[in-house]
Amino acid sequence: MSTTGLPFDDIRDLVRRMPGPDEAAVRVKREREGQLTKPAGALGRLEDLSEWLAAWQGRQPAVRRPLVAVFAGNHGVTRQGVSPFPAEVTAQMVANFGAGGAAINQICAAYDLGLKVFDLALEIPTEDITEAAAMDERTCAATMAFGMEVLAGEPDLLCIGEMGIGNTTIAAAIFAALFGGDPRDWTGPGAGHDAAGVDKKARVVAAALERHKGHLADPLEVLRRLGGREIAAMAGAILAGRMQKVPVIVDGFVSTAAAAILYAMDPRALDHCLFGHVSAEPGHIRAVEAIGKVPLLALGMRLGEGTGAAIAAGIVKAAAECHSGMATFGEAAVSNRE
Repeated sequence: MSTTGLPFDDIRDLVRRMPGPDEAAVRVKREREGQLTKPAGALGRLEDLSEWLAAWQGRQPAVRRPLVAVFAGNHGVTRQGVSPFPAEVTAQMVANFGAGGAAINQICAAYDLGLKVFDLALEIPTEDITEAAAMDERTCAATMAFGMEVLAGEPDLLCIGEMGIGNTTIAAAIFAALFGGDPRDWTGPGAGHDAAGVDKKARVVAAALERHKGHLADPLEVLRRLGGREIAAMAGAILAGRMQKVPVIVDGFVSTAAAAILYAMDPRALDHCLFGHVSAEPGHIRAVEAIGKVPLLALGMRLGEGTGAAIAAGIVKAAAECHSGMATFGEAAVSNRE
């Protein structure tokens, strides 16, 4: 519990108390791996994925209750014209998710993944980050706590995604604040801007950084000043996954911004995370390299919605089944190498 009464203190305390991987489960997994009916290492990265599952599930790797959680938020910065789409599209897409008409619905159906969509006060956009802090500390911490509740249904694999018109501008501002560089290094077309639109986004990011300079040394301050509700909720969900030993698959550019907040607090905070893909948004590869991760897929996607994470979850499910379902040499009466 907080000792000072400040809302972020509880978040900092959780980061200090993060559990590590289950080394005993890893040893058991490796022992079985050596007995499976295949040459050692023949499944390549699939073997790494099943070991990652074992380490963070604390048991033989299995995916029985996978969940894709999509968090939706609106942003005051859209008033600056940073998106070719109007802000009301966020709520319209949330309705589309509910009706089963979005890309993420189809991918979840294809891979038998659960899907939950969270509307984060869409009628109350965050403040315009070029003029004020996006959120106060209490709102930001409460939204992180809301994101933690995504694990109430006890999934054994969590994929995080988002929806929010204007949020690639928000993510670019977060990356620039955390990792430095010119705002143009982090700014891309998002939902389909042309070169002039990208240039405008970069100027908006630069203005936001100038507005909040002197307050960006603390990653949680970066989150509340430059972030959004969906990004705060995703950061909370990732942290809850760590505390409850649930492995997490991070989606694209905006989801990675949420993960980057935790990484900046403690580089070990993302050890339980897999980055599902590298998106076509130019700044995403810079971000995952800064975090030190190797994305699983590179499909040229830039949709958001958790789509890249969900496709990666299908591969993770296959990795778990290969390890747990494959016969050993002894079980199959197949001769092992001498």
